[in-house]
Amino acid sequence: MAEEGERVLLEKARETLGLDLNDIPVIFTGVGAINIIRSLQNLDREAELINIGYAGSANFDLGTWVEVTEVRLNHPNVTYPEPELRLTPKPSLKGREVTRALCYTNCDFVLASDYKDCVFDMELAFIASLGFKSLHSLKYVSDNLSLHAYHDLTHGVE
Repeated sequence: MAEEGERVLLEKARETLGLDLNDIPVIFTGVGAINIIRSLQNLDREAELINIGYAGSANFDLGTWVEVTEVRLNHPNVTYPEPELRLTPKPSLKGREVTRALCYTNCDFVLASDYKDCVFDMELAFIASLGFKSLHSLKYVSDNLSLHAYHDLTHGVE
């Protein structure tokens, strides 16, 4: 079922961003560090990777495409700084309607955050930490992290 959602997202990236992915091998990794490591550990570190996935945001509109420029792990209950992992811009996206932003990778779903102008996912920092020379990432904002506030406001009525 998850792979079906990933296929839908790939098609959306082709249509809305004009990405030509026809001659590029596609690897469906699944979510989380263990799936990422198992799926990508034997790939050549010189390979060009394009990570396309879903993300949440506290303030970007649903349906916004975000090109990630930097990724960090997000541990909200610790005070030490996380490594800042920079990503490679995708030249073919220049002039397209994408927002550029930081991504925080989490080990669980983020239900609320004070961080603005960023996205949250569950895999990109793990991909970046594997040391690929050319890593691009496009995230599609699929949730707005305000589900609890929404239900409080509407008393659970949709």
